[in-house]
Parts: sequence; structure tokens; C-alpha cells
Amino acid sequence: MEREYDIIVWGASGFTGRLVVDYMASQPGASNFKWAVAGRNVNKVRSVLGDRDIPVVQADSHDDASIHALAQKARVILTTVGPYARYGSSLVAACAQHGTHYCDLTGEVHWMRDMITAHQETAKASGARIVHTCGFDSIPSELGVYFLQRHMLATHGVPAKQIKYRPMAFSGGFSGGTIDSMMAMMESAKEDKGIFKRLADPYVLNDTMRGLDGPDRMSAYFDEDLDAWVGPFVMASVNTRVVRRSAELLNGMYGSDFQYNEATPTGKGAKGFLGAAGVGLGSGAFAGMASFGPTRSLLQRFLPKPGEGPTEEAINNGYYDIELFGQHPTDASKNARVRVKGDKDPGYGSTSKMIAESAFALAQDDLPVGGGFWTPASAMGDALLQRLPQSAGVTFEVIEG
Repeated sequence: MEREYDIIVWGASGFTGRLVVDYMASQPGASNFKWAVAGRNVNKVRSVLGDRDIPVVQADSHDDASIHALAQKARVILTTVGPYARYGSSLVAACAQHGTHYCDLTGEVHWMRDMITAHQETAKASGARIVHTCGFDSIPSELGVYFLQRHMLATHGVPAKQIKYRPMAFSGGFSGGTIDSMMAMMESAKEDKGIFKRLADPYVLNDTMRGLDGPDRMSAYFDEDLDAWVGPFVMASVNTRVVRRSAELLNGMYGSDFQYNEATPTGKGAKGFLGAAGVGLGSGAFAGMASFGPTRSLLQRFLPKPGEGPTEEAINNGYYDIELFGQHPTDASKNARVRVKGDKDPGYGSTSKMIAESAFALAQDDLPVGGGFWTPASAMGDALLQRLPQSAGVTFEVIEG
């Protein structure tokens, strides 16, 4: 694929986009690949580049001609411009048509399903690899499960029957863009009641395969493997759907009866139960307020806005520590536990590095898949397990089994 650039970063003037540009410019091999940044307002984009000599491309999400021109300039488009249902559909269509690889940070499950349905065959024919959810949603989930299943297969010859994702420690927040995407999804659901039905489907992103997982569990329950109470995890409704799509796309690597869930540990005893129940009530209250127009507007007054973010100190001091528990199908003594750790704030610092490495993988690595809509694990699993620990501060280790 001969293109003017290897990678174009779309949305470079936004908060996360600026972090992506900073990270890419700091890489030792930055001079070995051709890249550019793009946005609607060229002067605004140039103002955030400082004295760095990075080409700037003009494109407007509401101008299809400029979006098609953008897609034809690069081998890979990395986009941080959300909400994606509002600003991203024409770019996905253009990349699928022109054979341009693509990665984003969306958590908008209904929109991902729409894009797969609309453009899968076009992307297959053109060779475009389209990969959603290349940030904290959902790479720690995706690569954690992939890493654990690789270990189980290498050690015991069978995949884990069930995997549980549990965030053990966490410092940082969610970006204004993530919040805006959630609110936009609720606004869309007001116009199309079918969106809520699709969001509730645990296999909405799968094309044909259905598994044993049921609806998301929103109440407190006791996790015997962890020996602690757990409540809902805020991003489970996105991550679980992506992991289940990987189970389908990886051609049986996870097994035919694979199950997956995510939950937040809150401790033992009465205190742990009350904490888990509080997480459940809080999650339900937030979802209820976000789905109702007047209270949604109230929430938007106090939550981070698109383009806003924490201080550099807060980003650098952030971290996350996640454990995944894998159950052997027949022998509990062969269960496994792995840890995924990140060295920056998950919503900004770590996310910006993960999507940049995803774009590098799409542009530079010999990946095992052709065109189509893929997940991070199914398209880039082995490549990212090498790249992320080496450059992005995201590590994977077996801690039991």
C-alpha cells in the first residue's frame, strides 16, 4: 500500500490527541516512519505542535470529500475524535472503501455494531483492518484474556473455561471524551429505543457465535475465587462485548463454552458487601440520570468536558493493577491468575500510548489477519504483547498457575 504517510493522527488538537502526538514524537524510531496530524482547523492543530516539524492535513468530519482524501493519504488513520457515532461514521466508511487501516478509542457498542454490519464486506474486499477500542477500553481486558489463554494452552493444552477480570488498584479518571460518548449514546437511545436492547445483549458484537454468558450483573455478589465481595465494573458493558467478539474471531482459541465477566472487588465481610452494593446502586443511579434528559444535562455541568483533562502530574502519577482469574475446565489445581499493570492514568496517559502502539502495529507489523473488522486481540494480540511492555508501560505476568 503506497501512501504519502504511514500514520495520520486525526484529532491532534484534542486533549488525548495531543498526548498521542507527544508520545509518537518521543519514540526513538520516530524519524523512521512518515506521519502527520490532521484536524478541521489547521491553525489550531499547528498551535499545539509547538516547534515540531510535523505535517498538518486539513479534514472536516462533515465534509465527505475531505474525509475520503484523508483516508487515501495514509496507510493507517488513528482517530481520537469522538463521540464516534457523531463524528466517526464517514471516516470508517472511507477507510473501509480505500483499504486504509484504522484504530480508535470508541466505547460506543451500538455504533461499533452498526459499522460492522455496514462495512465488513467492503473492508474485507479492500484489505482495510478496522480495529475499535484501542485504549483502556478495551486493551487491558483484551490482551489480559489473550495472554492468559496463551498461557493455559501452552501449559495445559486447553483454554480456560471462564475468565474473571478484577481491577485491584486504580488511580485516575475517565476522559471528558469518554463521558461525552456515554451521554451521546444515551441521547441516541432516546430517539431509537432499540439501542437499549442492543446494549443489553451480551453478544451484540458477535456475528454468529452465542455463548453461555447472560446479562451484565449489576448487584453485589461474593466471588469465591477472590474470596471477596464484588460489584459492577463501570466499563464491563463495553469490554465484555469486545472480548466475546475476540472469542469468535480467534477461531476457537478460547474454547466453545468460554465465559467472561468483569467486576470490582470491594473486600470481605459486611464492609465488602456494603461497598459492592454501593457500587451497584451508584452505577444504576448514574445510568438512570444519564438516560433522562434533564438529569443528563445536570450531570454534564459537573463532569469533564471533551478536550478537558487532568494535570501532567496527575497523568504521570496514575496507574492501574488488574488481575484476571482463569478456570481450568476440569482441574481446579490448574487454574491460572495473571496481572496486567499500567504505569499512567488509564483514561489519558496509558490510553494515548496504547492507541499509538496499535497504530504502529497496523503500520509496521506482519499481522495474521486481512481486511475486516477486528478486535485488538484478534488482529494484534502477539504484536501488542511485545510492544506494550517494551514501550508503553503496560505489563503482563503470570502470578499463579
